[in-house]
Amino acid sequence: MSDISGSATRHWLHDLMEQINTQQEEIKLGGGTSRIEKEHAKGKMTARERIDKLIDADTNFFELGLWAGYEMYGEEGGCPAGGVVTGIGTVSGRQCMIVANDATVKAGAWFPITAKKNLRAQEIAIENHIPLIYLVDSAGVFLPMQDQIFPDKEHFGRMFRNNAVISAKGIPQIAAIMGSCVAGGAYLPIMSDEALIVDGTGSVFLAGSYLVKAAIGESVDNETLGGATTHTEISGVTDYKMKDDAECLKTIRDLVDKLGPFKTAGFNRAEAKEPARPGIDIYDLLPESRTSPYDMNHILECIVDEGSFTEFKKGYGNTIITGYARIDGWSVGIVANQRTVSRTKQGEMQIGGVIYSDSADKAARFIMNCNQKKIPLIFFQDVTGFMIGKRSEHGGIIKDGAKMVNAMANSTVPKITIVVGNSYGAGNYAMCGRAYDPRFMYAWPTANIAVMSGASAAKTLTQIQVATLKKKGEEVDEAKQDELMKEITERYNKQTDVRYAASRLWVDGIINPLETRARISKAIECANLNPHIPEYKTGVIQV
Repeated sequence: MSDISGSATRHWLHDLMEQINTQQEEIKLGGGTSRIEKEHAKGKMTARERIDKLIDADTNFFELGLWAGYEMYGEEGGCPAGGVVTGIGTVSGRQCMIVANDATVKAGAWFPITAKKNLRAQEIAIENHIPLIYLVDSAGVFLPMQDQIFPDKEHFGRMFRNNAVISAKGIPQIAAIMGSCVAGGAYLPIMSDEALIVDGTGSVFLAGSYLVKAAIGESVDNETLGGATTHTEISGVTDYKMKDDAECLKTIRDLVDKLGPFKTAGFNRAEAKEPARPGIDIYDLLPESRTSPYDMNHILECIVDEGSFTEFKKGYGNTIITGYARIDGWSVGIVANQRTVSRTKQGEMQIGGVIYSDSADKAARFIMNCNQKKIPLIFFQDVTGFMIGKRSEHGGIIKDGAKMVNAMANSTVPKITIVVGNSYGAGNYAMCGRAYDPRFMYAWPTANIAVMSGASAAKTLTQIQVATLKKKGEEVDEAKQDELMKEITERYNKQTDVRYAASRLWVDGIINPLETRARISKAIECANLNPHIPEYKTGVIQV
């Protein structure tokens, strides 16, 4: 971490980031050190060790979904990182999506969040046209929760459907069977373009020896049933027999190295320049209070290339900043919520973080321009929603908000979203929340995602509960109201915490603000690998 001497704000944000980092390191241990030792005793690497060995030396692994499952499965003993490690890594010079089952977590069994995380990885690979590498080591569906993972559209089976769709799109898929691979899960590696299997530890079959004995009375051991020799020399199900994990990973690297040429979208990139301000200044600029104003322009100075920002419609629609810039050399369009309090030329006060009609109108026009010019869009969210009240309703705020949502929802250039602070209500939608298909979506530890702020929600829900109790004839004194308020506030604050959002994959990860520039650059690098940008069209827009 960089020097943190300075303001109280810097110390507050540093302490929060340290807390996040400590928890992330605990999550990365998966099932714990004892389980890791058991994998080593079998001659196996862990999922993270395999990834480190697979990717190019001196390159970073951009992990996605690390917080998946956090505090979601207490009764089942937890599911750190959703029992699977996913992310973007450079393999033999190519950007690849890597999906590695973590056998230290319930033997790599699939929880509901595991399926969601795998599907998200495939979605990213499809959108960005990047090769997929599966490192398979899973005991299959976590049976106590089978009803939440098996039959529905976004459940376990969707992944095999995606295997077929990905292949039809010409996106390479390589699977390595490095441990168990049973039942329906057996289709994933075999529906990939090529499948490797590690001798002695890898096995793949529709039913294990115990089920075979119970179902048809046949006695057979798992190695004979579906080991490496069986599937490379008898059935022909797999293509490469590997002596150990190390040889398997090296062979995957060789296969990726020999992939054919690929086209790109051709997004504009110039020589990168460092930002005008050091990234660590963000720790001074972002206030601890969610209602305190600050200038988003100063935050952007810590992220965009120095001297590259050209603001669009400066002075109009002041609660949203729009403009063209470069980030690590990449040409981008920026749509960012502005948190300073400002006045219009008519003398009207505008509250920072709120989207007004003129801001929505400006943003819609800018989004259309970026699509016209084939420039990726970056959204920086710190938004409390659209302006309410008589003046706004009479001025057509719903119409102008719908215009912005329409322009953003139909955008065909890559969209990348960074949640800096608040992400409330329809503001989350208009600023390209998860429901609007950002290619990648990250959150700072300061992020909150909810229908409204905790304070507003607690007051509203307390009033409703008090009114309900009074209708039933119950007396509600001030102490009772305070108790209700405290209970609701605590529950709501937990649900708006960034870790709650990340555990459910509403964002792809919680990142250090200092990582933002690198994450955006990597996202555009991946997006550039898909040469197909559909024609931009919008539906009916009220003007």
